[in-house]
Amino acid sequence: MSNVASAEDREAGVPDTGWKSRLKQVGPGVMAAATGVGAGDLVATMVAGARYGYVLFWAVVLGTVFKLALGEAIGRWHLGSGRTMLSGWRTLGRWATTYFGIYVVVWGFVYGATAMSASALPLNALFPVLPVSGWAIVSALTGLLLVWFGQYAVLEKLMTALVGIMFVTVVGTALLVGPNLPELAKGLVPSLPDGSVVYVLGLMGGVGGTITMAAYGYWTLAKGWSSSRWIPFMRTDNAVGYITTGIFVVAMLVVGAGMLGGQDLTDSDKGLLILGDSLAADYGQWARIPFLVGFFAVTFSSLIGVWNGVSLLFADWWRTWQMPKDAPSETNTGYDRKAGLRSTPYRAYLLWLTFPPMLLLTLGKPFQLTIMYGVLGALFMPFLAGTLLVLLNSKSMMPAAQRSRWLSNTLLVLCLALFATVAVTEVISQFE
Repeated sequence: MSNVASAEDREAGVPDTGWKSRLKQVGPGVMAAATGVGAGDLVATMVAGARYGYVLFWAVVLGTVFKLALGEAIGRWHLGSGRTMLSGWRTLGRWATTYFGIYVVVWGFVYGATAMSASALPLNALFPVLPVSGWAIVSALTGLLLVWFGQYAVLEKLMTALVGIMFVTVVGTALLVGPNLPELAKGLVPSLPDGSVVYVLGLMGGVGGTITMAAYGYWTLAKGWSSSRWIPFMRTDNAVGYITTGIFVVAMLVVGAGMLGGQDLTDSDKGLLILGDSLAADYGQWARIPFLVGFFAVTFSSLIGVWNGVSLLFADWWRTWQMPKDAPSETNTGYDRKAGLRSTPYRAYLLWLTFPPMLLLTLGKPFQLTIMYGVLGALFMPFLAGTLLVLLNSKSMMPAAQRSRWLSNTLLVLCLALFATVAVTEVISQFE
């Protein structure tokens, strides 16, 4: 197949599909993947590395593959069907949009406190002029202003810069610690040490997001991708985003295995800061500072991505919820993203993410909030994987060329089974 764009594609604004053109368009996938990797993923990965070394490396690789499949499915739904994610859920019945509406409100309240607290931890360690709660409020307000007034292009550049910082600092830390390459290679062979099942599920489910994955399609629209002709670009973009974060998670596993063996991060409210202290003790204060900067890049990129992406999801939920029962599902061309950014529901959800969660800061337990967020996040993924399976195989909504084939369907079924198991495990663990 030629990489040169046809006359029809050029008229639609689609460049040639060569690798250079595809890489120049990369952006939404980086935003989606960076948004989904937060403090909870850092904790889970380093704890797994500290307890089991490199043995669970295979789970990280498999988790990256699963998230690639989900991200591709979401992008293909938006570009192939001409409908947004919420428009698709609306076709499944009122139960789907009702579930999402309840979930996004509850999730937003918990995540708001989690995100601002996680961003505050490294800032407090670097600049102890304010307590964690003070830096949490500063982080939340800064994110609010950036998202309220920032255009997509500005946010994409900022997120890309933060991804660059977190990649260089965390991968640099892993290289400083020194990966044991033979042991890492052995970790590609699946095995389950005693007590490791929960960690395996967390590693496979924790590479790059929960509800934030559903925002990916809205960022592709903001990028200007509006038809199935952009699917090759979406696939490259999605792969770059999740492979990058997969490497990032592997680096955290290496750091956990190399520096934190025998330590239990979950015993500390400032769990991740233990690593900064260990780096300072082993290599000097200079090694601690880059890690803390990378830690902030990880947490603050998640905050910005959620403030923008999930607010867009909520605004679209409100739009679809207001439609009469007999109204046809609106297409992407009927979804005015610029109006969505100015809409009252979008801004109301931004405020919901920012101010009510500040009440949770009085608990003074940011690490526990991170764990609570992980539990809520686990409940969304089975819903997302299951509904994508239905929507992407629909003869009435998906053109034949864009419907799922055996590979996509197999991976989505495996995702559904995995995330349902994670959800059950997370919920049961809260009652033990």
